[in-house]
Amino acid sequence: MASFLYKIGRSAFRRRRLVALLWVALLALAGFGAATAPAATSSSFSIPGTEAQRAFDLLEERFPGSNADGATARVVFKAPEGRSVNDPELKAEVTEAVADLTSGSDQVASVSDPYASQAVSQDGSTAYISVTYKTNPFELTESTRSALEQTGEAAREGGMTVEIGGDALQTIPHTGAGEIVGVVIAAIVLVITFGSLVAAGLPLVTALIGVGIGISGITALASTLDLGTTTSTLAMMIGLAVGIDYALFIVSRYRVERAEGRDAEEAAGRAVGTAGSAVVFAGLTVIIALVGLAVVNIPMLSKMGFAAAGTVAIAVLVALTLIPALLGFAGDRVLGRAVRKALAAEDAEDAEDAKDAEGAKDGAPETGGAAGGGETAKPNAGTRWARFVLRRPVVVLLAGVIGLGAVAVPAASLQVGLPDDGSQPVSTTQRKAYDLLSEGFGPGFNGPLVVVVDGDAAAAESAAETIRGIEGAAAVTPPTPNKAGDAAMITVIPEDRPSSKATEDLVHDIREQSGDDVYVTGATAMNIDFSQRMNDALLPYLGLVVGLAFLLLMVVFRSILVPLKAALGFLLSVVAALGAVVAVFQWGWLGSLFGVEQTGPIMSMMPIFMIGVVFGLAMDYEVFLVTRMREAYVHGQRPGEAIVTGFRHGARVVTAAAVIMIAVFAGFIGSSEQMIKMIGFGLAIAVVFDAFVVRMAIVPAVLALLGAKAWWLPRWLDRALPDVDVEGDRLRGSASASDGSGEGDADRELARV
Repeated sequence: MASFLYKIGRSAFRRRRLVALLWVALLALAGFGAATAPAATSSSFSIPGTEAQRAFDLLEERFPGSNADGATARVVFKAPEGRSVNDPELKAEVTEAVADLTSGSDQVASVSDPYASQAVSQDGSTAYISVTYKTNPFELTESTRSALEQTGEAAREGGMTVEIGGDALQTIPHTGAGEIVGVVIAAIVLVITFGSLVAAGLPLVTALIGVGIGISGITALASTLDLGTTTSTLAMMIGLAVGIDYALFIVSRYRVERAEGRDAEEAAGRAVGTAGSAVVFAGLTVIIALVGLAVVNIPMLSKMGFAAAGTVAIAVLVALTLIPALLGFAGDRVLGRAVRKALAAEDAEDAEDAKDAEGAKDGAPETGGAAGGGETAKPNAGTRWARFVLRRPVVVLLAGVIGLGAVAVPAASLQVGLPDDGSQPVSTTQRKAYDLLSEGFGPGFNGPLVVVVDGDAAAAESAAETIRGIEGAAAVTPPTPNKAGDAAMITVIPEDRPSSKATEDLVHDIREQSGDDVYVTGATAMNIDFSQRMNDALLPYLGLVVGLAFLLLMVVFRSILVPLKAALGFLLSVVAALGAVVAVFQWGWLGSLFGVEQTGPIMSMMPIFMIGVVFGLAMDYEVFLVTRMREAYVHGQRPGEAIVTGFRHGARVVTAAAVIMIAVFAGFIGSSEQMIKMIGFGLAIAVVFDAFVVRMAIVPAVLALLGAKAWWLPRWLDRALPDVDVEGDRLRGSASASDGSGEGDADRELARV
């Protein structure tokens, strides 16, 4: 692996103009495809194999033209204090609003008159108009939305309160400001880390190119592959984070190789051969985690995972080819000022003096020295921290495990569901309409259940009678048969809010007591089935992802205990992150700090989503940090010294990479969408726990306690596993011959003694 990537790095460096031109052409081609492709629509949401999906399909089959997947809206009117919506003057204003909605857009399928459909509260204070559309929310035109938003202007002027709920006002969440904040923070961190604007700019430029190609490709294929409008959000979030990190790893290793005295082309080859190997395997773990989302068997989620995995694959290819090409253009400007001066002084002297200069230069704090050298260097923060952990491994291990365990406690109270208008900010019209309906009709009116009966009128009436006797049903409408008379619809209003446990129990009771030909669907039932599907898939998904990644890491590290430790550490960090999410978004702790205006169940896809994404990202740090330790160990250092060497070279880079990833994810916390806010917070806090507690504290503590046993592998298994040479051991002979010096390699040989 290392030798192959080494050749790729040198080739890309030599043919940098061609490589750069190919990537620019690919970006232009993807951009052209995105610009000329049909507009993306909302991907059809389906949950194969569930009762809600069967009912939905039956509804579309037996009630043609019902627009079962069309957008809906509820325009809620509340009379002024002391008056009733039945007053002639107010009634005329509501009736006028009905007429305006009917004629306001050709996308409107139906508009119900509240006085004819009994949509007036018992006290007469509130009424609502139900509107259904022919298309899904994301396909509504601006004129249609505008007509809906302007509904009831006359009523407002007359003193009535008018608010609008439903998914018709739902739009694609825009989080551009969060992304910009993340990129700005990433730029600042890179400048501080590298001390060079050119070096800081390379990861940003290449990450943006990779994400640009990925997002443009998704946009170009969205219509053909039925990719949802939210698919690109995940791809951008993940692609931007890993794109910067992967480039950061290779640029950092290139600077070290240059500081050790190797020429630019050789340094580029070695950087790609060593750090690039870590990038490949880190990228594979992310791809495995994202592609593994297909086991949930929800098409929308599978497509999101595949699209994000494709973006990660592009980020890996960009890091392996475009980075060495751009390093060729950048020259020594990618190095810090101190190293540039040292290299200039070395070039001015003869070969014998150059060796002496290199020995002095290896003590500079910026370079850190070779894997086996640098013992005389002034210890950096990573070195000091590693030595502290080696002195007190048990204390550090217990502190990390107990601390994360305490944060994980709230996860035991995890309640999952899908957000509805009740989770919207209190300032939005959707939330105000939700509250008005709850006050006027009861909380269940915000989540009506649609019961589809596959049978004649007698079967439908029998089902309705059965449902009326079930506890938790506040109201049951008479059955509405289809034209053929072989199916009927019944609307059931729960007593409690859509996301409550009581409503979930009601759905299960209807299904159990109403017979095999009665199906429950609607947004509330779909949410319940979706949550159940996610819960059922959690353990199989966890086993698949962790199992495959364990095998992959076993190949990388030639060890059993190191991958096992990596997997267990991840589980600890992800459970702690879920605990933090529950504390903030379900319990409301520090909710105001993160803009949480309404607590409630955690988004049902959050646990499995965090497992997939965070596992892949966490392995970035594991692979990069521990690979440097193994590299030092196989080059002759003792286990404790290898830990220190790994931290001396990798701690600063891993810290910078983690801060960048946290900044990118945290930028999404500012989104007005509760789902995006929760994802951003969950991923950011998970990276905090995994990078700084697990990888930087628990990992070295465990390795210190294990000693040489950490790298143990049975001989039969060692022979069976492929030797991918991630640490680049084979480069030590072949590469030195190619540059004619071998000076840096001589230092590494001395480390064996």
